[in-house]
Amino acid sequence: MNCSETDLLLHAYADGELDVVRSLELELHVKGCPACAARLESLKTLARALRDNDFAYHAPASLRHRVQQMAGAPVAGGLSQPPNLQWIWKWLAAAATAAAVLLLVLRPPGISTGSENNRLLDDAVACHVRSLMAGHLTDVPSSDQHTVKPWFEGKLDFAPDVRDFASQNFSLVGGRLDYLDDHTVAALVYRHNKHLVNVFIWPAQNPPGAPPALAVRKGYCVLTQEIRGFHYCLVSDMDENGVEQLAGLLGR
Repeated sequence: MNCSETDLLLHAYADGELDVVRSLELELHVKGCPACAARLESLKTLARALRDNDFAYHAPASLRHRVQQMAGAPVAGGLSQPPNLQWIWKWLAAAATAAAVLLLVLRPPGISTGSENNRLLDDAVACHVRSLMAGHLTDVPSSDQHTVKPWFEGKLDFAPDVRDFASQNFSLVGGRLDYLDDHTVAALVYRHNKHLVNVFIWPAQNPPGAPPALAVRKGYCVLTQEIRGFHYCLVSDMDENGVEQLAGLLGR
């Protein structure tokens, strides 16, 4: 991604409207481009200023009183609007909003809504497909877990568990950084026969969470589970048995 492409996407990125692939590409460019980084910071500063300052016009009490009187005045045909009807509707709207908020707040930890789960699965598959492009598979290509694990130090605020399962026909290929579920995550790559498996790892918010879940998304097998306080998301074109076998090894 160059500066011209970045400039077209900065506003959408600042508003949280970019997909995960574009967001990651833009972030990588901004890290190495002071000019684009300055433009992005300027947009963020403007957004904070608009959010933190009240530019709305506040009507004086006299005008509000006149409007309330007009709302209760007789209308054509001699009928009048019940003066308290607007407050009933406001109360119903507030009650509905409160119920929705309570549903989100009191939702059991680790349980996500259907749309959130679908987004996670779609993003995981997108990350997997992108990794298969030339030069995108690993940042640290190595089958030595003692080489891959130290590579993540200083790049993440957690230490992923890195192990090689070559004796079980799941060979460690290497690792890289990726972006999933609004987090920078560790991505470990394994090879099983001719199949590649991406294992995405990031800290769980509220362990213990949901039980393991297996789905087929866009032709790829996706398995999500929590292991020792971390989210694991496995993606591959292997069959379900192969993905579950690797997940079992990771969970030991």
